[in-house]
Amino acid sequence: MKKFDTGRRGFLRNLGILGAAGVLGACGAGVASSDGAKSGRGQGAMTKRLNGATGDSVSILGYGCMRLPTKALVSGNEADDEIDQNAVNESVDYAIAHGVNYFDTSPAYCKGHSEEAMGVALSRHPRDKYYIATKLSNFAPSTWSREASIGMFENSLRMLRTDYVDYLLLHGIGMGGMEAFNGRYVDNGVLDYLCEKRRQGTIRNLGFSYHGDVAVFDHLLAMMDRGEIRWDFAQIQMNYIDWRHAKEINERNTDAEYLYGELSKRGIPVVIMEPLLGGRLASVPGPVAAKMKERRPDDTLASWAFRFAATPEGVLTVLSGMTYMEHLKENIATYSALEPLDAEEDAFLQRMALEILQNDTVPCTDCKYCMPCPYGVNIPGIFAHYNRCINEGTVVRDGADPDFASSRSAFLFGYDRAVPRLRQADRCVGCGACLSHCPQGIAIPGRLHAIAAYAESLRASKI
Repeated sequence: MKKFDTGRRGFLRNLGILGAAGVLGACGAGVASSDGAKSGRGQGAMTKRLNGATGDSVSILGYGCMRLPTKALVSGNEADDEIDQNAVNESVDYAIAHGVNYFDTSPAYCKGHSEEAMGVALSRHPRDKYYIATKLSNFAPSTWSREASIGMFENSLRMLRTDYVDYLLLHGIGMGGMEAFNGRYVDNGVLDYLCEKRRQGTIRNLGFSYHGDVAVFDHLLAMMDRGEIRWDFAQIQMNYIDWRHAKEINERNTDAEYLYGELSKRGIPVVIMEPLLGGRLASVPGPVAAKMKERRPDDTLASWAFRFAATPEGVLTVLSGMTYMEHLKENIATYSALEPLDAEEDAFLQRMALEILQNDTVPCTDCKYCMPCPYGVNIPGIFAHYNRCINEGTVVRDGADPDFASSRSAFLFGYDRAVPRLRQADRCVGCGACLSHCPQGIAIPGRLHAIAAYAESLRASKI
């Protein structure tokens, strides 16, 4: 109990912002919990969190629209696949019927088609039944001008078939450092424009999503401290590994414990992205999975991560990119109603995080920002297969190992099934076009070359 009290709940309680009403923040701002009475998993109503500033009652499960279902075209090339609108409509209908009301998209998602698909699906429902979150995704310098950035925002309204956005984010602040932040939002007057749109009601809540340079994160909070701006919410990457070990994975990352703590001090509601770390926490190493199953035999591995992300009172919603209906149903069950982690479970997950970190997996979250590769390499597909084999223990490098033959077959057979030969790691020429787009700062060409060398060594090995 003591370890947990000095962690997530403890520092909130010490700050005096976990009152009897469960309200986070000063002067009525922040998030209040409106959790229903605890019931059997999937047997209650969707847990909601109250945005104290606006009165929004937001589902703790947010629908992430980065990985919408697709259907293959005649070409057979995965890169040509288009969004399956019927499947999107079906998932949105099911989500809304089961209490999910927060939908998060971006002009950059699904090769630029996510907003349009969500506009079609959501506009079939009354506008007061859901909250739309989208982003000003003006990453490319060609979109930094005031005209281009405003045009992007206005196009988002058209694609989403709405005349207002409930939650608008400055997308990926920290990527590119202060120079990029100033160029994208300050020097061109776009931040002033967005604040004016908030005053007019076209934007109901203005916030940001954070990746990269923590100095930019600190700068935005300092702006609020000085009274220069009000941030209505913020989106951060948080899961039970990134809570205290984000910098161990990559030096440019920031531990979620710090990010969440700074937002909590200011009563800023928090939106969580990557609760599964790109799916990695739904497929953990075998020994870790066994320990989780021993403790909660009826729960999925993913449910542990989702419960972790939603337990802090300051969390407004937890985003999940639910490509398949089965994932949507499973996550709805986990959050209907949410059973927060207790102190002992929290400590248990921190131990599991350390065990997971002993595996040499690639910290890819499958965001696909690195795609398309100009040489056709399926970067996230390669990393997903490699990570899966690491977690399953089928990456064996010593030919004398008694499991070498079976592990060799498992890796190569699975590799060829998961990624077509012409899109595998050996096709990487090291051009580096992907590097500046990766929020995790992965040295992508180097990791691809290492995986290619490993696969080649397996193919050349004598069994």
